[in-house]
Amino acid sequence: MGGCGKVKAWQVPLRLVTGAFILHSGMEKWDGPDEQAQGVHGMARQTFPFLENIDAPRFLKLLAAGEIALGAALLTPMVPSRLTGAALTGFAGSLMAVYAQTPGLRKEGSVWPTPDGIGVSKDSWLLAIGLALTLSPHQKPHKHIKHIKQAKQVAKEAKEAGRLAKGLSRDGHSHHHSHRHGPGHARKGCPAHH
Repeated sequence: MGGCGKVKAWQVPLRLVTGAFILHSGMEKWDGPDEQAQGVHGMARQTFPFLENIDAPRFLKLLAAGEIALGAALLTPMVPSRLTGAALTGFAGSLMAVYAQTPGLRKEGSVWPTPDGIGVSKDSWLLAIGLALTLSPHQKPHKHIKHIKQAKQVAKEAKEAGRLAKGLSRDGHSHHHSHRHGPGHARKGCPAHH
């Protein structure tokens, strides 16, 4: 998962695993049976009452479409990690709201799950991954190119300084020779050059 400054190495496993898991979940829900639709819709509408206006099969289809889109985005390198992280955080946050509001998923007076709530409680990991991707530091694109240009400029200046020093050395010797022997003195055969 390359990408111009968008996906960092440590983000690759997070995006691959969560993306594949959510994409698979959405594809399985797409043609889910009526019993599944009724169960998922029943849990969701307890937390989000406005969902009562949507029938169960349609809600399951919409949820499946959302999961497929989110999973595909996580698996697509061109989509920035901060954007996919924000979407994953929102999705996982809604799942955790269902976990908190649905009776029987948590032990009484505790945040820890009952046996029935273990599956939903694990969505807290998706929330953590979403936050990690969203809060990851921004990486400036082509930073390495800037460093290469700076190195080339330093090398060019060093080469120019070497040429200048060599020229000054030659000029200094010629001036010293003329000062000792006179401007008309031939340099060839001069003991100073032996």
